[in-house]
Amino acid sequence: MCFKVKVEVKNPRWLIMGEDMKTENNPIKKYFPVFVLPTLLCFVMFFVVPFLMGIGLSFTKFTTVTDITDFVGFKNYVKAFTADNDFLHALGFTSLFTIVSIVTVNVLAFALALLLTKGIKGTNFFRSVFFMPNLIGGIVLGYIWNLLINGVLQHYFGEDITFKTQYGFFGLVILTNWQLIGYMMVIYIAGLQNIPGDLIEAASIDGASPLRVLFQVKIPMVMPSITICMFLTLSNSFKMFDQNLALTAGAPENTTEMLALNIYKTFYNRNASWHGVAQAKAVMFFIIVAVIAFIQLRLTNKKEIEQ
Repeated sequence: MCFKVKVEVKNPRWLIMGEDMKTENNPIKKYFPVFVLPTLLCFVMFFVVPFLMGIGLSFTKFTTVTDITDFVGFKNYVKAFTADNDFLHALGFTSLFTIVSIVTVNVLAFALALLLTKGIKGTNFFRSVFFMPNLIGGIVLGYIWNLLINGVLQHYFGEDITFKTQYGFFGLVILTNWQLIGYMMVIYIAGLQNIPGDLIEAASIDGASPLRVLFQVKIPMVMPSITICMFLTLSNSFKMFDQNLALTAGAPENTTEMLALNIYKTFYNRNASWHGVAQAKAVMFFIIVAVIAFIQLRLTNKKEIEQ
């Protein structure tokens, strides 16, 4: 004889609450478009539309946005490389500067983060002091460091920062490190503080040296922070404009001119026939930064997954 038993299974409370969240009575879902729409409109109006217009203008000769004289196709892109040697030099200078900045900023910021997570006295004070330069505007920083570096160079060598390309290059590196190290340090501190203490303790009990703990425990565990800091350093270094303008303005003879400053000078310091070329440079600049940043994120994210 068989008996059929009907069992009624009640939904758990958390599942019922989850279903309620999906209903129209959820205020977050109900008012989501109201809060998103203003930001979305601003993003479209002030970023997407000008960006698309800029791409279109890069294929034309124009004096103003509303005064387009001729469609020239890819001639502006060709002219950027063939008729302006400063553009290629600026690309090389910016690339070298970015590589050096990524290494120095992140190494020094991580070292400071390690030091300030040791529980030493006055940690909060030092964190604030190291972070403060990030709050100062780029133009102000440029002029401050211009005065400081020129004072040192004139005292010891009788020269200023515009006398040699090397002076301008290392001046920009010093300025960038001084501005960004504190900000990156805060991100690294957050990553280090999220490492479970039990993990480090277990490694120490197993006989791991402090150096081995650093390279095999701490660094792998803060890879998300490394990804963020490398991305921010890369993008800020490649896009640097105001510090470059205030510190060297491209001197001597445009040899310390970075890409953003080169594009600016092409548009404003030359006649109207170069406006389209400047816009073509800006489009290529965007593509270069986007591609390099994407590759960097892919590589570091892959490292996170492996760890």
